[in-house]
Amino acid sequence: MNIILLGPPGAGKGTQAKRLVEKYHIPQVSTGDMLRAALKEGTPLGLEAKKFMDAGGLVPDSVVIGLVKERIQRPDAAVGYMLDGFPRTVAQARELDNILNGMGQKIDHVVSVEVPASELLGRLTGRRTCRSCGAGFHVMFDPPRKDGVCDKCGGELYQRSDDNEATVSSRLETYEAQTKPLIDYYGNQSKLRRIDGVGKMDDILQRIIKVLG
Repeated sequence: MNIILLGPPGAGKGTQAKRLVEKYHIPQVSTGDMLRAALKEGTPLGLEAKKFMDAGGLVPDSVVIGLVKERIQRPDAAVGYMLDGFPRTVAQARELDNILNGMGQKIDHVVSVEVPASELLGRLTGRRTCRSCGAGFHVMFDPPRKDGVCDKCGGELYQRSDDNEATVSSRLETYEAQTKPLIDYYGNQSKLRRIDGVGKMDDILQRIIKVLG
C-alpha cells in the first residue's frame, strides 16, 4: 500500500505518521530525511543537492524526485511506503505519477488530515518553551502548573518568534495555497481521503485506518 500523507502545520500529522508506520510496517519517506541521508552518504544526488543548498537556493524538483525514486526502490519499501512532505506541488505530483507508472506502481491513498484554521492557530500559538532548560509546554494541552513558570526548573517560559500569530498565519496560508491544488489533483483521481483531524489522537488514527481499509 502506497500512501501520501497531507496535513497543515499543527494537524498532528507527525504523530499519525509514526503510528501508521508501526501498524502497516512500511517506511515513512520524508524528503528532509532523504536529503540528510544523501548528503551524509555523499551520493551523486546528495552532492547535486548540496550545490544548491550551499548557494542558499531551493533543491530543484529533478533532484528531489530522483531521491524519492531511489528511496522507494529500496527493499524495505517493497510492500509499500508513506510519502510525507512530498509532493508539494501539482508538477511534482505529475512527475511522481510518471515515475510510478514506469515502475508498475501507483499511489493508493492520499490522506488529508484536516483541521479548521482557528483550531490550528490555537494549537500552534499555544506552545511555550523554558528559557533555562528548554522544556516545552502548551497552554491548551500541557500547561505548566504556574502560568509562565517551568515545572522542571522554575525558569521563565516564553513564546518563540516562529510561534506568534502573524508567523503561524503566514505558514498556514502558504500551506493552503500550495496544497489546495494537490487536493483537487488527487480528488480528480478519486484517491483523496479527507480525515477530520479534531479530537483524540487515537480516534483520528482509527478514522485513517478505516479509510485505508
